[in-house]
Amino acid sequence: MGNGGGITALQTLQVKPLNADHCAIIWINHREAKLFHVNPSETRRIVIDPYNPAQRICHKANSIAEGRSPLDYEFFEEIAEAITNAKAILITGPASAKSELFAHIVGYHTDLAQRVAAIETIEHPGDSALMAVAHLYFKKRLS
Repeated sequence: MGNGGGITALQTLQVKPLNADHCAIIWINHREAKLFHVNPSETRRIVIDPYNPAQRICHKANSIAEGRSPLDYEFFEEIAEAITNAKAILITGPASAKSELFAHIVGYHTDLAQRVAAIETIEHPGDSALMAVAHLYFKKRLS
């Protein structure tokens, strides 16, 4: 079959912050960030890509460090904009990207940093497993 147009579940969306009645859980690695806005009546999923899809740079030239390029400022800013109104935030992921995101938030968005409930290492969960973690962390805040 041909590759018709249409929206896929992983399509990057123009991110607009929700009002302040939600909590946010972020799962981030060096390829994407999945954000879930959770409130008692709905859950909204957003996927943000850090790089131009045609330019997937994974290694920093002339570097003997970890071998990865640092995640870019614009990527972190798009995430920060998407969670700006969250009353509580949980940052998760398998490696250093979650810590890099938190360092960016602390450095540029101190108001958001105060709302980060936790930073947790979670390998590669499915959406439903990630939502279960969110509901455990935000149980009282979502009631």
